[in-house]
Amino acid sequence: MATTIPGFDYQRIAVEEDVLLHVGVGGSGSPIVLLHGFPQTHLMWRHVAADLAADHTVICPDLRGYGASDKPAERDGGTYSKRTMAADVVTVARELGQERFALAGHDRGALVAIRAGLDHPDTITHLASLDVLPTLDMWDILHGANAAVAFHLYLMAQPPGLPEQMISASADAFFGYFLDAWARDPEAIPADVRAEYLSASREAVPSIVADYRASAGIDIHHDRADRAAGNRLVMPVTVVQQDWGTTLGFDAAALWRAWTTDLEHHTTSAGHFMAEEAPAEIVRILRGMLAR
Repeated sequence: MATTIPGFDYQRIAVEEDVLLHVGVGGSGSPIVLLHGFPQTHLMWRHVAADLAADHTVICPDLRGYGASDKPAERDGGTYSKRTMAADVVTVARELGQERFALAGHDRGALVAIRAGLDHPDTITHLASLDVLPTLDMWDILHGANAAVAFHLYLMAQPPGLPEQMISASADAFFGYFLDAWARDPEAIPADVRAEYLSASREAVPSIVADYRASAGIDIHHDRADRAAGNRLVMPVTVVQQDWGTTLGFDAAALWRAWTTDLEHHTTSAGHFMAEEAPAEIVRILRGMLAR
């Protein structure tokens, strides 16, 4: 099975005394960190990372709780808060000699990237979010029958115990459902990569659930505090989303403008797994962001 991005070197980097992240690094030049989504690992960036590595230092970690990174037990809501995971990313970059860097995230990784931009504005030079809304807005717009598309958010928001048991009982079916339902081009995730995603997710059920549980708890409190204080993302921000805003009855770009001072908003005909379905398009958009 594919476990690495060709041409990238790998190491384990400590972000806490007992938590190490699995990190791939390739290329040279101005740095960009790429954060993966659910139910994936850093391998989702394999095409984009290889292209960007031609003239950038590209850093691709598995988030805590995912892939080959450590999966600490959920001690409290902060263990998998996006604030904690964002601090992980800053620590990884600094350990690699990068004090300031661009940051792009997809899905769960985008939530981490957004929090990093809010918490570390002097560290993040540019920020890209692929196919997600800020946590507070995501919960605000999910209501009525439309919320059915996000049933997994509600399942994994429940207290510890039942969600982990239910998902573990049919892990491949659960995670495989999203790989199938969210992809417009099923060929974009080949069999060996799909098997890698399923294996990694199967072994990480408690930590994945903890990540989602945090987004229904402590992450909301952090977003609300920023909104009340008027904190915004002050670096150039690029957002790429499927054209699902109209379908769900809200203006995604307008929601993002409330969080940013310098926004470019793009829609794509690719599915949710856009970095794998349309890597050339994503590379073009990210290079445009880096030139801003």
